[in-house]
Amino acid sequence: MENQPRKPYPSDVTDDEWAFVAAYLTLMTADAPQRRHDLREVYNALRWIVHTGAQWRYLPTNFPPWEAVYQQTRRWLDADCFADMVHDLRAMPRWIDGRADDPTAVILDSRTVQSTPESGARGGYDGHKKRKGSKIHLAVDTLGHLLALRVTPANAQDRDQVAALAAAVQAATGETVELAYVDAAYPGPIPMAAAAAHGIALEVVRLPEAKRGFVLLPRRWVVERSFAWTSRFRRLARDYERLPGTVAGLHFVAFACLMAHRLITFAAQSPEQAPGR
Repeated sequence: MENQPRKPYPSDVTDDEWAFVAAYLTLMTADAPQRRHDLREVYNALRWIVHTGAQWRYLPTNFPPWEAVYQQTRRWLDADCFADMVHDLRAMPRWIDGRADDPTAVILDSRTVQSTPESGARGGYDGHKKRKGSKIHLAVDTLGHLLALRVTPANAQDRDQVAALAAAVQAATGETVELAYVDAAYPGPIPMAAAAAHGIALEVVRLPEAKRGFVLLPRRWVVERSFAWTSRFRRLARDYERLPGTVAGLHFVAFACLMAHRLITFAAQSPEQAPGR
């Protein structure tokens, strides 16, 4: 009996999206003898995992075997395929919007995610959030697109990550960033000097003194929206990974999914503004 094609999942990559991402994910030729599973189906399986938050071993059997999907995912993450994809996807909406490909300003922030038995050994206790887990330190451009990421125990101070984030931001943008907006967790001469060493000035955006209820902070709300985007991916809602590098890599997977979908949607809705026109 011939294998029947499976019914699509909402997380499946579309034809237009696959036409863009395939070049980043093809680490060997299509006719390589060691390839046993369709690469698009392996990528669909990874997207399903990141969207639903399920364990690898619970991957539906109408996908390639979970072992093959996991091994290929490790190859993609080790080769920075998704970081490269996000870098190019970040530039496209910027020049469509009349901006330079690389930003001159960024926003830094962090969030704490609850640890699980897999990640508990490297977790820390965040006294402010009263939660044990990991901190995701994010740097995004002024459109909210991911530039750099660090994963630390939750008891790590935000200000201590400025040097590493600034270095990663400048490496991702080619030294174009001059300004970083931060909250009140980052002030002080040490983080200021750490950012300045990489040519970046920190600007602290503070709450109004007469605050009543929720206040939308200028510039700072962009990174909060980026964290909200990642909350759509259940695999990122908690720290389910044994290695912090996997946590970081799956964030790039999530942003690659979001940004590719938005770019293709924009191109379909505004053909006169599509790339190449």
